[in-house]
Amino acid sequence: MSTQQPYDQDPYQEVLVSPMYLAGSNGTGDAGFAPVAHWPHHYLDEGPCQLLVTSPDQRIRIGWFGDDFELWKITAAKEAVSAPRWTATFNHVTPAEIVAGLTTALAHDYAEADAYEGNGRFLASPSLRWADAVRPLTDAGWTRDGGAERGTVEIIAPDGQAGVLIDNRLSDWDDETVTLWAGPPGWDTRAEADFTARTPSHLIAATAAAMTDPAPVMRERHQLHRKMENLVTLTPVGPTGPQVLPAPQVPRAPTPLDVRRTAVAQAVQRATRFPQTAAGLRVMAARSRTATSVQNRSSNPAPALRARPGASPTAPRRSR
Repeated sequence: MSTQQPYDQDPYQEVLVSPMYLAGSNGTGDAGFAPVAHWPHHYLDEGPCQLLVTSPDQRIRIGWFGDDFELWKITAAKEAVSAPRWTATFNHVTPAEIVAGLTTALAHDYAEADAYEGNGRFLASPSLRWADAVRPLTDAGWTRDGGAERGTVEIIAPDGQAGVLIDNRLSDWDDETVTLWAGPPGWDTRAEADFTARTPSHLIAATAAAMTDPAPVMRERHQLHRKMENLVTLTPVGPTGPQVLPAPQVPRAPTPLDVRRTAVAQAVQRATRFPQTAAGLRVMAARSRTATSVQNRSSNPAPALRARPGASPTAPRRSR
């Protein structure tokens, strides 16, 4: 049962959420499946796995478990019937856009392997240097946490709301040794992606790189947990795109000329309404003089073009 409070705004309003790793899941796996949309799809009526997308040779398997805590399970094997060489799982809070970082890399690796009839990089051994798997994070300014447990390494995002934990202690091949996470601790707020020991480093790096993508993602308001609202930036989306409010118009201060013009206009209005008053007669006389002056200027040459009395218009100027 949900404990979230009622929304003050339309819960189905579309908003852009940033940073992306705190956006949570939108309830569908569309973004994660998009890079492998051309692969065979298997819709399963029974069992926890509702959709299974496989490479054409079925060595790569991407399972969607719609009702489970571990929403995604992705594996790769040397043969279709072999045990998985490595496994990656993503929980129900993880944005599908992060999963797309891995599925995009898998689609690329498989295309290259098919072209050269090889096993493909998706079965490569991981690097001996743990830093290779998280280089996109450190390049983006994520820093190492000095308080990590002995034998582990933790890298934290600048906002402190995401990170990666690497377990360098001896373990079995099927043990989870790398965990990408985002959000406050909690069943419904913490996104997690776990990778087993033999996962190729470049695939973990591709997933990590998706977490550093600054582009916001679209969600409906109710899809974002209320605990996240103070941790993210929300931009409402209108029918034609993000709604940008116009900047407030600051009134321009009147200039001295504006003040004089206003005073003259008000005086003329008063004179028109009360022409027999002394002030009214003065204004009317001023208007008459102004009109006569304008008429004289329009009928005579401009002063700058009239010759001086007694001077020839073509006489040369005396040099000093």
